[in-house]
Amino acid sequence: LITEQADIPLSRGAEMKGKCGTNESELEISWLEQAYTLKLFFLKEGHNTSRGPEAFWRLSRIQFTYDTAERTYFKDAVSPGKHTASSHRLSALVTPAGKSYECQAQQTISLISSDHQKSVQLLLSEVRVQPFDITADFVFSEEHKCPVDQREQLEETLPLILGLILGLVIVITLCVYHIHHKLTANQVQIPRDRSQYKHMG
Repeated sequence: LITEQADIPLSRGAEMKGKCGTNESELEISWLEQAYTLKLFFLKEGHNTSRGPEAFWRLSRIQFTYDTAERTYFKDAVSPGKHTASSHRLSALVTPAGKSYECQAQQTISLISSDHQKSVQLLLSEVRVQPFDITADFVFSEEHKCPVDQREQLEETLPLILGLILGLVIVITLCVYHIHHKLTANQVQIPRDRSQYKHMG
């Protein structure tokens, strides 16, 4: 059994181009003289909810073309040549319309390759993208964080919130005790021992 594995990072000198539409957008990234080309297709949709009509956008399709004859990442490929890997029924990076998508955590998307002997996975991390409703060049709209980042943010802030609540409860308890102590100290204490009462006969 012969297995080959290649980790292909996105190069800093990658060429980018795209098409921006009202409901469909496309981003194409290619590097190493187009030995590797990644195409991301975005779709903007709307649906009716109990709160009324809502619009959102999503990553609807991915296409990755790679050349195993390129020797930077493929040293001794069994069948060198160009192959294409694509997504199947994809709905990823779902974001409310008018917002940008942001995710620091790593996400994995599996692709189906034209060479059925190969398994291709796309790893996304530190992503910020906005294919629609762009108000100004190089300016993102308000971010919509991915569920993993939202959970991590909650895990970071939850101990702080619980600590503040606990501290507040302690302060309130001390204040109530102090007020109660002052009020009871100012009241005339009626002796409970009857021998202290004067005989009124």
